[in-house]
Amino acid sequence: MHLLLVILFFLEAQFCVQSSDSNSPAGDNLATNGLPFPWSKVRLPNYIVPVHYHLLIHPNLTTLRFNGSVKIEIDVKNNTNWVVLHSKNLKIFTATVLDEHEAHLSDKVLSVLEYPSHEQIAIFSPKILTSGEKYFLYLEFGAPLSDGFYGFYKSTYKTKAGETRILASTHFEPTSARMALPCFDEPIFKANYTVRIRRGPSHIALSNMPLEQTVEIGNGLFEDQFEVSVKMSSYLLAFIVCDFRSVSGMTATGINISIYAVPEKWHQTHYALEAALRLMEFYEQYFNILYPLPKLDLIAIPDFQSGAMENWGLTTYRETSLLYDPDISSASDKLWVTMVIGHELAHQWFGNLVTMEWWNDIWLNEGFARYMEFVSLEAVYPELKVDHFLDTCFGAIGRDSLNSSRPISSLAENPTQIKEMFDTVSYDKGACILHMLRNFLTNEGFQNGIIRYLRRFRYSNARNEDLWDSLIKTCSEEDFTAGEYCYSSTQATKNAYRFAGEHIDLKKIMYTWTIQKGIPLITVKRQGRKLYIGQERFLKIVLPDDPSWHSLQKGYLWHIPLAYKTSHSDHEVKHILTTKSDVLTLDEEVDWVKLNSDMNGYYIVHYDEEGWNALTELLSANHTALSFKDRASLIHNAFQLVTLPTDVSETVYMVGAQDDSGWAYLLEKYGVSMCETEKSKFLSALASSKDSEKLSRLLHLGMDGTLIKTQNLPSLIYMVARNPVGHFLAWDFVKKHWNELVEKFPLGSFGIRNIIVGTVTQFSSTEELREVEDFFKSITEQVSELRVIQVATENVEKNIMWLSRNLETMRTWLQQRLN
Repeated sequence: MHLLLVILFFLEAQFCVQSSDSNSPAGDNLATNGLPFPWSKVRLPNYIVPVHYHLLIHPNLTTLRFNGSVKIEIDVKNNTNWVVLHSKNLKIFTATVLDEHEAHLSDKVLSVLEYPSHEQIAIFSPKILTSGEKYFLYLEFGAPLSDGFYGFYKSTYKTKAGETRILASTHFEPTSARMALPCFDEPIFKANYTVRIRRGPSHIALSNMPLEQTVEIGNGLFEDQFEVSVKMSSYLLAFIVCDFRSVSGMTATGINISIYAVPEKWHQTHYALEAALRLMEFYEQYFNILYPLPKLDLIAIPDFQSGAMENWGLTTYRETSLLYDPDISSASDKLWVTMVIGHELAHQWFGNLVTMEWWNDIWLNEGFARYMEFVSLEAVYPELKVDHFLDTCFGAIGRDSLNSSRPISSLAENPTQIKEMFDTVSYDKGACILHMLRNFLTNEGFQNGIIRYLRRFRYSNARNEDLWDSLIKTCSEEDFTAGEYCYSSTQATKNAYRFAGEHIDLKKIMYTWTIQKGIPLITVKRQGRKLYIGQERFLKIVLPDDPSWHSLQKGYLWHIPLAYKTSHSDHEVKHILTTKSDVLTLDEEVDWVKLNSDMNGYYIVHYDEEGWNALTELLSANHTALSFKDRASLIHNAFQLVTLPTDVSETVYMVGAQDDSGWAYLLEKYGVSMCETEKSKFLSALASSKDSEKLSRLLHLGMDGTLIKTQNLPSLIYMVARNPVGHFLAWDFVKKHWNELVEKFPLGSFGIRNIIVGTVTQFSSTEELREVEDFFKSITEQVSELRVIQVATENVEKNIMWLSRNLETMRTWLQQRLN
């Protein structure tokens, strides 16, 4: 309680000063036709490996169906009669196995067994496929274009004249390539792709590689044939048929970069081109590896669930993440576009060139890309002042301080579990521990290490431990320049990286951050020149007097790179805490100690009463005595709250939305605006209305998907839920329409997770908690695998506990100052 009062006083002073300154076993393993299916696991067998896909795809934008064929060159590792691969919602018309001369192995039509629960098909070859021989699997297939946001799906946009135009686009990550073609849809199965796309004369086709040639095939159809791709995972394949316009430019190293958008938004593409050119040149220099494709397209898709997708050579974006209108868009819109482009371009190396071996290590892709957003923008766009990396770590800490968190590297077997891996832990915590590591190794040591990692595993796959091996300096400069690698077990003695006078094992340190969940709390007590420090697991909703406290602490130990400043030091002092407690000796008597300098470390600090008092007095006298990052981390450590400013325009819209005519006007403007960033501000303002009927209308418009696109429904539900008038309205809407929502947003997806957490985020009573628990119990069969359910309920428990502990103190503090 004393700590809260101390920091409230400190916060008051701050604001005053600154205002002017799993495998799921297959039941009986029966295919849909009742015959035994030859494979029982969720993951594919490894005895057949794809080498090269020859794909022909023809989307019909009138019938909204697509047909295709694929000839897959396969490498047989063990003798077998069966080929097992992925397929979801596809109708397989023909299946054939060919020999190396492309002659049929059998004169019979091969049957295809389907096993939908694992999204697999199996083809039986009457003739044994022999190890070491070359074969081709040929399949013809078709399906409707998907109505959702995964696989090969339809998207629409309206022209200024009100005409609806249709396009077809792909989104395959993590497990949806199998919705567009039969394939070996796991990241380890890298292969080359040769793509041909058929289209009408009024459209263009795009894929990962440059167009090689176009052939007219009759009936008003054209076939675009693309160059052979580099070796890549199936989730990075992409193809689009649309009528978009583009703007293009060339990097210093000869990479052609193009930005595509609907024709009437073409004028909003120019900033993205400038940013992509500059960021591409930065990454080529930083990673010391040239971008390996001849071109990179960035395209704004009108219907898109996530922020963007890193398909190699053809990156796809929400319109708000790529388009910038200098006459309408704000400075924060510009920053967002730049950061998303920085993220997707980083993926061309982290994720595309080097891919995680399996989805349990997706953080190797997403944590790096999230972190490189900040590294690249600080270097290329310092004027944008991208100084909110702390917010990223605050968000990660908020999730990690709940027992429902998970280790960065976690088990994920089926598609639902895999989709849930794309979360705050993979992105934000991943970025934060990389920042801690970079600060620990020095910028140069970190950069050299990741260059080694990218060179060693390019066009291949890597695991968590491969990164730590690459960051350890085990190679001499001669070995490095010769392209050789020194990672053998015989050189283990060289793996001790010398840091601050101490020998450390980098792999051992980083395992404590990636294979156990949670965040450490560092306790600090100063007595004279002695610093008594300890670590424990930080939990928001369990206190030390709770019976479960000790069991939740058991087994948790981090190896923590500590950094601290004192009143008498002109530089930070470093120490690695590898035990539960330790005693550090300062060089001299000091007035104050501040741990976690600039919040470069991923841990929370709690000082004793004297320690907090000393910092409070210091900052009350001179708030610039500590950096803004240090000041922010002090406030965060006490409150676990982040306050972000909003654009002035959004505030104005919110005021206007409070009467009937203003609300109707904003809804009308939302319908005709051609700027997606402006539309998002309109929507936020519309959702701030205090009229429950208007909020209900908004939710139903979002469900309808015509005026308010379905892609925006999860964020709309959250906007309504955070409005005091809309708490229960949004919750009741989700309960009533749950089955429809799951059809639109698959279990485990960003959309469904945001809906679940967003609707309960404001709840703070035991009655509301019981209501939430009862609903999820009623649909247990559907959501039993979803980790996000526990996250949502723990957030409510956290709100309840915070109020019970702090409401009276906060009320008293406010009343004293208001009086």
